[in-house]
Order: sequence, then structure tokens, then C-alpha cells
Amino acid sequence: ADNGTPLVVIASPAVAGTHYNFPALVFGILLIVVVIGGNVLVCLSVYLEKALKTTTNYFIVSLAFADLLLAVLVLPLFVYAEFQGGVWSLNTVMCDGLMTMDVMLCTASIFNLCAISVDRYAFIAVSIPLNYNRRHVDHRQLILLSATWLLALGVASPVIFGINSVPDRDPTRCQLEDNNYVVYSSVCSFFIPCPIMVLLYFGVFRGLQRWEETRKAKLRSSIEACRKLQHAAVATALPPLTGTIPGPLPMPLPRIIERDLAQSRLDDTGDYMQQEIPYPRQYRENSVPTVTFSQQQHMKKRAKINSRERKAMRVLPVVVGCFLFCWTPFFVAHTTRAVCVTCDVPPHLMSTVTWLGYVNSALNPIIYTIFNTEFKKFFKKCLRSCC
Repeated sequence: ADNGTPLVVIASPAVAGTHYNFPALVFGILLIVVVIGGNVLVCLSVYLEKALKTTTNYFIVSLAFADLLLAVLVLPLFVYAEFQGGVWSLNTVMCDGLMTMDVMLCTASIFNLCAISVDRYAFIAVSIPLNYNRRHVDHRQLILLSATWLLALGVASPVIFGINSVPDRDPTRCQLEDNNYVVYSSVCSFFIPCPIMVLLYFGVFRGLQRWEETRKAKLRSSIEACRKLQHAAVATALPPLTGTIPGPLPMPLPRIIERDLAQSRLDDTGDYMQQEIPYPRQYRENSVPTVTFSQQQHMKKRAKINSRERKAMRVLPVVVGCFLFCWTPFFVAHTTRAVCVTCDVPPHLMSTVTWLGYVNSALNPIIYTIFNTEFKKFFKKCLRSCC
């Protein structure tokens, strides 16, 4: 998650150059260090850890990369201006570069979250749940990732082509000068994609909920069918005893069978629906279906992948929620300032909501550490090796 579109508004104070904001400098440096360190760990963990190589996490790497670029290209200039009390002391070319990167990286962050929602909705809520390649990025994911960054660049490109070059521009202020572009970029980067993203995530998790209920019902049905098969096998294996109780009572299904059945069926709907359960008659004909070792290994492998993918998806609502919490105030305040020229939006308020948006770039690695055990293990391992 990243920064804001019509971006950083660095306002000139009443007396330029007479006030230095040391708290902003200290906090800004700490924020840059945390953002870079945390998101580098995210990228390394997905690259090095086999358990983290899932489709969702590849999109998360793209999100972390946007945060890294923000910390390297945007935050240093923003912190420098804040330290000088909001005065922009560099040239307008640097300011336009800052605005371009800020708009692009914010848009890339939101579009990355949208790309995850589109990917998940199309292949979970609509198609067969979790029944596609989760280990490698295929052409579909590559197209989504490429489109994310190209569209983000497209939204930010007007700044590159001179929309900020207006007559009587104040060189001590670094901001987007065209109010129409402020509204355009806010709508394209936030107000349109965010509601779509929330609706798609709602559809995804509704689909997952229905899928979960269906597979649990099928699991119960399978266990019951296995019990019937066991009863038939026991009944045919032991000859009936005359004058006694007719036939042995079925023994409980061994726990290891129930556990393996639950593991393979519960974790993989695809394998589950494709396998048919034999009828008791097959036992009477001494034809007992078996599962080969290679099939068992394949089922366990797919079950692990499904489990990792679900863990990766559990963290997404928290990531999206934090992003909306951090960036909604900025976009609301920024758009209000552009649309309502008579409205008084204090510079301190704009500075506060901008800082809040940038803080979001440091939160995602913390979220992954709290909600994903694989990320947590890798982060601990890296920190131990560094210390």
C-alpha cells in the first residue's frame, strides 16, 4: 500500500526558512528505514521460501515493490520539505518528478489490490475454487501485473507532459496545480477502484464460504460411504455364525483413515470431486480400490498448496482495511480542497493525512508478520541472522 495521488501538498509557511521541523525529520527517517527494511524482507521471503510462493503473494510482492519505490523516490523529498516547514526549496522539475512518482505509486498500490481481487473473484467465485496453478505466475497473472503498472503510469503521465506548468506558479510550493487533474487522478486512483475492489472481495469470500460448506458436506458423505464399505468388507470377510447374532457390528472407522480422508478431501475439492467411491459389491468381488503412493503424494502436495493459498488470502482483508483507513482521509481532504475552492482545508490537516497515507507503506510487513506464520518465521530467521 502506498501513497496518495494528487499528491503531497507542501505548503509554504508564513515566514519561509525560519522554522525547521525536527520531529518530522526524525519520524520521516525512521519511517523510511522501516518501509525499506520491512518490504525488502517481504520480497526476499517470497523469493526464498517455498511455502510462500503462491499467486496471492506474487501480487503482494508487487505491492511491496511499490512501497519500496515510495520510500526511495518520494519519502526523502517529502521529509526534506516537511523538515523545512513545508517550503519547497528545490526546482520545479524535481517537484513534478515527485508528483509523478507519488501519483503513480499510489495508483499502483490500489490497482495491485484490485488485481488480486479480480484474480480471486474470476477463479474462485466464478470458476472452480482454487483449482488452478497457484505455484507460478501464469500469463493471466502477468497480464494483470503489467496492466497494474501501465495503468498507474497512465494516470500519472499528465504531470510528466506538463500539466503542472501553469502561469504564476509558486516555486515554494510543491503540489498538483490543476484542480481538474486533482479530481481526475483521485477518481481514477481511488474513488472508482476502491468500491469495485471491496465488492469483488465480498464476492470472493462469499464464494469461499459456500465452497467450504459444500466440501464439508461432501466430506461427511464420504466418511459415511467409507463406513458402509468397511461394514460390507467385514461382513464378507467373516462367515456368518448360525444361531448367534446375525453378522458382526461394524467397527468404527480407524482414526488414521478418517484423518487422511479429511486431509485429502477437505484440502482439495478438485481431487475430491473427481474420485468416485466404490460400492460394497466390489468388496464382495475381492476388488478393493487402492490409491498409489504417487497419488497420495500428489494429493498431499496440492493440499499443502491450497492451505498456503488460504493463509495468504486471510491476510488480504486486513491489508485492504488498513489501506482504506490510511488513504481515505487523504483523498477526501485533497478532493474537497480541489472541488471547493472556498473551503478552508488547513495545511496542518493536509500534512497529517499525507503522513497517515505514507505510514501505510510500513504497515503491510507488520500485518504479514502477525497474520501469516510463514512470513513470521522468515522474518525471525532473518533478524536472528542479522543480530
